[in-house]
Amino acid sequence: MFSQFKNRESYPFWFEMAPLLLTVALLMVQFFVFKDYTPHVPLVIGICITGMFMALKGRKWAGMEKHMYRVMKVALPTTVIILCVGMMIAASIAAGTVQTVLVYGLSILKPTVFLPATCILTTVVSLATGTSWGTVGTVGLAMVGIGEALGVPMHWTVGAICSGSFFGDKMSPLSDTTNLSPAVAGTDIWSHIKAMLPNTIPAYAITIVVYALVSLHYGGDAGEGSLATRELFRQLMMDHFRIGWITLIPAAVVIFMGFRKYSVMGTLCTGIFLAVLLAVVYQGVKLSAVSDILMNGFKAHTGQEAMDKLLSKGGIMSMTWVITMMMLSLAFVGCLEAYGTFRAILAKLNVLIRSRFSLVATAASAVLIVGLVAGEIYTSLVLPGRLMKGKFAEMGYDRAILSRTLEDWGTLVSPLIPWNNGGAFVTATLGLSTFIYAPFALFCWLSPLIGLIYAALGWFTPKDPRGPQTLADENMEEIADEVDDYMV
Repeated sequence: MFSQFKNRESYPFWFEMAPLLLTVALLMVQFFVFKDYTPHVPLVIGICITGMFMALKGRKWAGMEKHMYRVMKVALPTTVIILCVGMMIAASIAAGTVQTVLVYGLSILKPTVFLPATCILTTVVSLATGTSWGTVGTVGLAMVGIGEALGVPMHWTVGAICSGSFFGDKMSPLSDTTNLSPAVAGTDIWSHIKAMLPNTIPAYAITIVVYALVSLHYGGDAGEGSLATRELFRQLMMDHFRIGWITLIPAAVVIFMGFRKYSVMGTLCTGIFLAVLLAVVYQGVKLSAVSDILMNGFKAHTGQEAMDKLLSKGGIMSMTWVITMMMLSLAFVGCLEAYGTFRAILAKLNVLIRSRFSLVATAASAVLIVGLVAGEIYTSLVLPGRLMKGKFAEMGYDRAILSRTLEDWGTLVSPLIPWNNGGAFVTATLGLSTFIYAPFALFCWLSPLIGLIYAALGWFTPKDPRGPQTLADENMEEIADEVDDYMV
């Protein structure tokens, strides 16, 4: 009955979209019916579904598989970096870096500056570690408890935590998404970070000002409960770890080397080495335990369950969920490319894209829609990035603008969507519904909106100096390497 679809020059739009739509339906069942927010298995099934539709076209699985591996190679450098990030987090805790940031932060924390201080503190930690989830699960948990003791409404506290935590996930050279977005868009990480500064800085400034004003409203003299909570956190860390400015050296070196544009992997390895050195020499960690810490993460033993959970993080194994998710997302995207879904979507989008603003807005809409439908961050970065980078080249715009759009509407919006893995993680970790805190995570929606305003006004949305023809030629060279895969 499906013989009519074999070896045709063109296919109906619904037929080109069928593998994607069926996979999305599986993801929705996984999220909403089974209440399981791990999309790995539905994506594997989606790959198989796409393979079956390839057969209906009279095409071979082998061609799709070959192209799938080609697309997955895009994330190979990012995968290595993510593994290093896992080791960096574990080493930083073992060295006392995270504990020192917390102790110093809690020492100066007052009710009247709680929200901006929370945002800044989570920003510093997420920049140093490159992980929003790690920051939410460590500093975020501490701030929720302190905020409750200070009488600050929880929705404001969680909003400030999200704003600061996902700032680092967007801007840190250690972040997986900060490395993945430029890789998918076809640019380099430092051009990507530089392109994000114009809308990140004003969005962050507005966020801090608003939080400061709100803190003045809710602030007041700290009661015994807040003082006791702060003192409990501080004392536990000071009793079990050596606290001092020397523990900040690994983070400072990593940040310095990052902004000096050294190799990301080299920067991370330097930070890991310094942190391990401090852990052994300064914190008294046994040399024989270093390998286990870097592999399986640091395990805190303070005798206080909440504190042990707070500081038991990191390691290579902690990144396996992220890496497998990224690889399966890329594999699925590669299969859809080989099948022809992207070309069908792009043909529809070409009708809409007529100007600079429509180009950026279409890319933003694509990221948002995939994030809403697929429910996880990596597909929402990879699929629209692969879909739109040719159009950015055709119109002559710097691909760093595309990677910036991916980060704004993918990374930052992720914690604002209840069924996205970002929103699900924050809710599960901090215990507040996404619908409640999302309006108060100011930075997460201000930065994307400012990016759209720039596109409308023509600010900070440059064209590539090499010109549309050169970019189009480069894009065609990339596509030429893949044509044989499509024809198998």
